[in-house]
Amino acid sequence: MKIRNRKAQSVLEYTMLIIIVAAALMAMTVYITRSMNARLKQAQNELDYYRQE
Repeated sequence: MKIRNRKAQSVLEYTMLIIIVAAALMAMTVYITRSMNARLKQAQNELDYYRQE
């Protein structure tokens, strides 16, 4: 009976770990998207600057 409880506990711990990592990645997508948009805007502004010359 003890071995079965340990196995269930390990599965539960790994499941919780996966859920926490997934939640962190989902929260980070907002910041990653903002960062990518800022870099694209910066590149666009630089290209527009050189086009004007």
